[in-house]
Amino acid sequence: MTTESAATLQTTRGCPFAPPEQHLRLLREQPVAKVTLPAGGDAWVAARYEDIRTILTDPRFTADRGHPNAPRLTEDAMDPASSPLPKLMLNMDPPEHGPARRAVISEFTVRRMAALRPRIQQIVDEHLDAMIDGPRPADLVRDLALPVPSLVICEMLGVPYADHDFFQVHSAQLLNRAATEQERQHAVMELAIYLDKLITAKEQEHADDLLGRQIAKQRENGEVDHPALIGLAFLLLIAGHETTANMISLGTYLLLQEPEALEALRADPDKTVNAVEELLRYFTIAEFAMARVALEDVELGGTVIPAGSGVLMLANTGNRDPEVFEDAERFDIDRGARNHLTFGYGAHQCLGQNLARMELEIVFGTLFRRLPELRLAVPADQLSFKDQAAVYGMHELPVTW
Repeated sequence: MTTESAATLQTTRGCPFAPPEQHLRLLREQPVAKVTLPAGGDAWVAARYEDIRTILTDPRFTADRGHPNAPRLTEDAMDPASSPLPKLMLNMDPPEHGPARRAVISEFTVRRMAALRPRIQQIVDEHLDAMIDGPRPADLVRDLALPVPSLVICEMLGVPYADHDFFQVHSAQLLNRAATEQERQHAVMELAIYLDKLITAKEQEHADDLLGRQIAKQRENGEVDHPALIGLAFLLLIAGHETTANMISLGTYLLLQEPEALEALRADPDKTVNAVEELLRYFTIAEFAMARVALEDVELGGTVIPAGSGVLMLANTGNRDPEVFEDAERFDIDRGARNHLTFGYGAHQCLGQNLARMELEIVFGTLFRRLPELRLAVPADQLSFKDQAAVYGMHELPVTW
């Protein structure tokens, strides 16, 4: 496959269960390729698993989205320089990145997540109770997939859950590729103003929540970095509900389409842990989340990426690489491969991956145990997907039982 034949990078999926066919061709035929972005301008893409992991750990690539050559998928992509937020952790390089991550990593350990399990189970049960007692069909997105992770991350951060609709509206606008730059700027500004007020209040109240503990820790070491806390809260709030919510709806939809896999889960709930890993690999909902800029010429797979080039890693095809995942196109709940790229790799690997895994395990385990007759309430071809969103998902999922 020549670079010209992949001239414009496809950014929407033709099938909810597969990467764009163009990306799969790149994986097979030209795994490191120069392409034209939909917004105009050129960038390089890496489609192969090992190449993606190499880029994510190579200091010759910068994670700074404010770099003028950072790849942007839409003409109206917001310029980070115009954002009211400070630089976010995911855009930092060493030596800046390490201290910022270490300051908060203790909040997401396996041990701390285990302590949250009873409360998350309670949240899931309460929302399922309300869904079961409510009218049918129910919308699983509205009634379960969105509120559960939203409430969990709000409680962790100490954000009033009554404000979750505000966050949902503005985060959806921010992640919508069809939104204009002005609309995205407005969404970011509204969120920044809200979080500024929230953190100002927390600086006075000494709250025992994630943000309150960060404030106390910073006071012990000197002054409170108010702007940095706004950036941290913004990152965790958006990432903490949008991604997991979409995985709940997509995972439920797929399992309802895979009766043998679903029956195996019901017969042996211990399979849920491996099923979650396979769902994460299979969907790779934030497939364009990892972007870099080459700071010098880098040879990758026999191809030289010139200094100053923007690079996008096609995580969805990396997770379908047959050199790493046998029969990679097949959904297999027994695969249990935790080496997928859905949470990234290296120093920037997702902070909240332990939380996301636990939420998904609890939701799927509880949902299919309590509603063994759960099924779609509309034909599958009537469902709509978030084809224009930076995080793939479903707009709604009508179900009955």
